[in-house]
Amino acid sequence: MSAAAFTLQSKTALITGAGRGIGRAIAEKLAAAGAAVMINDLDAAPAGETASAIQATGALASHLAADITRPGVPQQLVDATLAAFGSIDIIVNNAGYTWHNLIQKTTDEQFQAMLDIHIVAPFRLLRAASSFLRETAKREIAEGRRVMRKVVNITSIAGIDGDAGQAGYSSGKAAIIGLTRTMAKEWGRYNVNVNCVGFGMIETRLTQPLAPDAAAVDIQGRPIVLGANQKILDMVRSSCPLGRLGTPEEAAGPVLFFCSPLSDYVTGEVLVASGGLHF
Repeated sequence: MSAAAFTLQSKTALITGAGRGIGRAIAEKLAAAGAAVMINDLDAAPAGETASAIQATGALASHLAADITRPGVPQQLVDATLAAFGSIDIIVNNAGYTWHNLIQKTTDEQFQAMLDIHIVAPFRLLRAASSFLRETAKREIAEGRRVMRKVVNITSIAGIDGDAGQAGYSSGKAAIIGLTRTMAKEWGRYNVNVNCVGFGMIETRLTQPLAPDAAAVDIQGRPIVLGANQKILDMVRSSCPLGRLGTPEEAAGPVLFFCSPLSDYVTGEVLVASGGLHF
């Protein structure tokens, strides 16, 4: 199959954190390639807006606004996707946020919150989807068919290199690499590719310049101020070989590769999209 010919027609993708930023760009790219997409986001308004924008192009989309870190939500999301589209062929564990502090100032709650969103929630979602993935693959194999399915987990160069002030975030993003490589070994027999994309600094609300009067967003009742210090952003630009932050669309490209037939013989790998930046 040539690169120009690949399609995701008849595939269904479940994407977390897809109401804004990188997640929305991923959803739009997968839908443009032919996939039906289930949009999950913590916030109902952006989730619905993303789904509506995709539907306006003629593609299939649905959404479920819910907190993926709540124990029962991953199963609800799997059930809703199967009810809407009858299949799950692609899972992208993209949802996440940052809550920084030096280790001596990091509370147990703060550290656990980073683990909950970056590793516990992806684990629960893959566990919830495992029955469908395994049983469907067994039937296909018995029929003599090889149907490849895809899992793409999102990590960060902070999870690969570490970064000062990010004990919780870096730990969660390092852990998702371990889960990725383990699931690649467990699910290879079911024709599921499991890979990771690691981002550097991408232009989203998490990396917007942090203003003195920046408003906090509410995450599980916690006021979290999103953004990055201007000095850090300037340092990133000067240190990055490409000299700039990436766009959400550029971040979504490697994810599309891992969701496509082009990666059918690639599993357990980490592809870094950072413009060459390393911390």
